[in-house]
Amino acid sequence: MKLSTLRRIAAVVVAAFAIALIAAPAFAQAPATPPAPNKGDTAWMLTASALVLLMTVPGLALFYGGLVRTKNMLSMLMQVFYTVCIVCIIWVLYGYSMAFSEGASFNAFVGGFSKAFLAGITPDSNAETFTDGIVIPEYVYICFQMTFAAITPALIVGSMAERMKFSAIVLFIPLWVTFVYFPIAHMVWYWSGPSALVAAAKAVAAASGEEAKKAAEAALATVQANAGLAFQWGALDFAGGTVVHINSGIAGFMGALVVGKRVGFGREAMPPHSLTMTLVGAALLWVGWFGFNAGSALEANGTAALAMINTFVATAAAALSWMLAEQMFKGKPSLLGGASGAVAGLVAVTPASGFAGPMGAIVLGIVAGFVCMFFVSAIKNAFGYDDALDVFGVHCIGGIIGAIGTGILAAPFLGGTGVFDYTAGKVGDYDLAAQVIIQAKTVALTLVWSGVGSLVIFTILKAVVGLRLDTDQEREGLDLVDHGERAYNY
Repeated sequence: MKLSTLRRIAAVVVAAFAIALIAAPAFAQAPATPPAPNKGDTAWMLTASALVLLMTVPGLALFYGGLVRTKNMLSMLMQVFYTVCIVCIIWVLYGYSMAFSEGASFNAFVGGFSKAFLAGITPDSNAETFTDGIVIPEYVYICFQMTFAAITPALIVGSMAERMKFSAIVLFIPLWVTFVYFPIAHMVWYWSGPSALVAAAKAVAAASGEEAKKAAEAALATVQANAGLAFQWGALDFAGGTVVHINSGIAGFMGALVVGKRVGFGREAMPPHSLTMTLVGAALLWVGWFGFNAGSALEANGTAALAMINTFVATAAAALSWMLAEQMFKGKPSLLGGASGAVAGLVAVTPASGFAGPMGAIVLGIVAGFVCMFFVSAIKNAFGYDDALDVFGVHCIGGIIGAIGTGILAAPFLGGTGVFDYTAGKVGDYDLAAQVIIQAKTVALTLVWSGVGSLVIFTILKAVVGLRLDTDQEREGLDLVDHGERAYNY
């Protein structure tokens, strides 16, 4: 090789080395690119949010409307529709902030107001999912959680159907979501997110020296403590067994007791006026529930697929279970029983949908169908309370079955997924007994917070504005008395 050629090669190598030395600090100081939302995840969550809205209007409205007498059909539609409208506004004013922001010294129980009026949130803001480095637009997350906040109080009105006046409903819903729903949502679902946990765990692993190790561990403990009370305990509630169903079920029970029984309850027949409407509503609930459960994965991934198949099979199993129980004890299976069983299965599988295996979900549905049927017939008749549309018997009892069952069925040796440990970067060891105890504590927390809070709100409203119409007005029907119109004009 010629000397001149060697010189040229050497010059190129030296130049490249110099450029690398100059550029290295710039590369080293370049900030990490923040994660960007995946369009598939975003599209799925937009769809899931619309599906959950479909559950409430028209799904729940039709389900409840078909179950009441003709003279009260329109009032049920109106109560559910009003609830959705008012909660959507409250959610963006301060509800989202109370549920999903840090609450300073009260952080274990409720969030603060740093995101009130959606302060600081733009189309470029992102919310973390359950995977480190995966995000969705925060506006999408706000909309998704808004639909949960809307359907929960809408479930309650079924307990006081056909006798609670609309003016009392108008006041009850804002008070209840503020003092009951938002705190429970925060206690069960609020946490610092996967990225903070993963980063803190990596810092502990990388720390060298005793002092550095202690400081890193203290930082990790601080991140872990930035969560709601039940989340700190380790409670598992994939899509709202405690937050939505036990919460609304026990509130409805308190409402039924404080408002009192319908005129003629126990003496007059009060059959559903349209089981056709009820089945249409139940079917819409089932379809919408795929957004409710599979959407709670916050991503279009395998966990969403697991929640989806569980929402199929648990619902079907519970409907069959309820119909079988009716055949055994009443001699005939009913359409109302089948529809009620389907809802009971949907309720029970909600907290377990992303944790249980499909076979476990079937077992959960079978148990829910039998037990809920027992509560809405034998237990309700024995104690004589007028839970008009069986919100307590289906949602509270079904929610308790699901919440406790989640602690059992999430176990990997029973076909469950286990629980991912973000500090270890893998699924952790599963202690079934300990998890069931945590689930039971969370159920108790929800029953006490919602039960006492709801009782206080109902009692105050009863004293201040009254809760129900007088006897003659109730016999005429809420449609005409409260709204001046009829659901049907033949």
